[in-house]
Amino acid sequence: MLRTIVFSAARSRPSTHIQRPLLVPGLRFNSSRTSEERKAHNKAKEDLQKDWVAPILTYEQVKRKSQQPSEDAYLIDVREPDEVLQGMIPSAVNLPLSGLSGALHLDREKFKEIHGFQKPALDQEIIFYCRSGMRSSSASDVARRNGYKNILNYKGSWLDWKAKEGGQPS
Repeated sequence: MLRTIVFSAARSRPSTHIQRPLLVPGLRFNSSRTSEERKAHNKAKEDLQKDWVAPILTYEQVKRKSQQPSEDAYLIDVREPDEVLQGMIPSAVNLPLSGLSGALHLDREKFKEIHGFQKPALDQEIIFYCRSGMRSSSASDVARRNGYKNILNYKGSWLDWKAKEGGQPS
C-alpha cells in the first residue's frame, strides 16, 4: 500500500518539477584534488586492479581440463540451477553467481555442507563459465576481490561448448 501511495504521488507531480540529484550519505565529491592528484589516484587504482582480469581459456583448453579433472583445479558453472538443467561441462560443479560472494566467505565445513564440494583454496586454479561469458567474467572479478589468485575464465562458456560439441546451444 505504501508503494502504491509513493508511486501515485510521484506520478501526480507536475511535469515542471525539478529533480534533485540523489545524495548518498558518506559519499562526496572531492573537488579539492588537482588534476595531477586525480590522475595519480586513477593510475594507482588501475595498477591495483590490472591483475583482476582473468586470463581467457579456449574451448580446447577447457575440453582437456574437463577430460582430466584434478583436485587441484575447479571448473565452476556460475549459472542458476534451472539453467544447469540444460546440461553442464563434464567434471564441472555448480556455484551460482548470485550466491558466489557469500559462499566464498563461508568456512570450509559449511561450504561443503551447502555446495557439496570442497571450498577452493585461495591459490587453487578456478575456471569459471556461464551461458555466454558475461557472468563468468563477473565471477572472476568476485573471486579476485575475495583473495583468489589463480582465476581463469572460459569466456565462450556453455554456448561455445555446445556448439563445439555438436549440439545446438539452448
